[in-house]
Amino acid sequence: MPYRDAQFLPDHFYHLYNRGNNRESIFFEPENYGFFLQRFVEYFPSDQAEIHSYCLMPNHFHLLIRLLSGLDYSSAMQHFGISFSKSINARYGRVGHLFQGRFKAKHADSTEYLLHLTRYIHLNPRFAGLVERAEHWEFSSYRDYVCPGEIPEITRPKRREISGIYRRPPVATEFVLSHFDGIEDYRQFVESFAEEQMKQTEDQLWKG
Repeated sequence: MPYRDAQFLPDHFYHLYNRGNNRESIFFEPENYGFFLQRFVEYFPSDQAEIHSYCLMPNHFHLLIRLLSGLDYSSAMQHFGISFSKSINARYGRVGHLFQGRFKAKHADSTEYLLHLTRYIHLNPRFAGLVERAEHWEFSSYRDYVCPGEIPEITRPKRREISGIYRRPPVATEFVLSHFDGIEDYRQFVESFAEEQMKQTEDQLWKG
């Protein structure tokens, strides 16, 4: 079972996240990020779960979703993690656990906390020093919020038989943006987040 502070309930928001075992990488090359998203949608189809924000980092991931109905979400998340881990281990000749234990799930029980989570999730790459601007990180939903219509698919390497593209999952931006006066207002909200606040949120999420 996952670590969580409430039962999964329809029409509620949850922050799903986990990191690599011993804080090691879970993504080893760009195609792994696209594969993760594609596999997640297979286990969490859009008629059963809405993705409101996500960010995939080299050694961890964050997904903020709204649950709909008709799915055993805990079981789906467990099976998704096992499936992804087995695929990565087989692809790279790894053995052992990919993730640091069971996934974590936090109930976003207020609109204020939900909005806070989206900016924390979207700013992960910038505060980690991977990019200068959050929207430059390819494997995040921040582009869906601030650069709609300018989001390329994730390209698979052409050198392999699996060449092609991974289609990005649809991101439900309307609910979050409805609390702001447009895209630029949301961008300002996100990018005004202080480093101290970021670290505090990080500590609260990963403690224990």
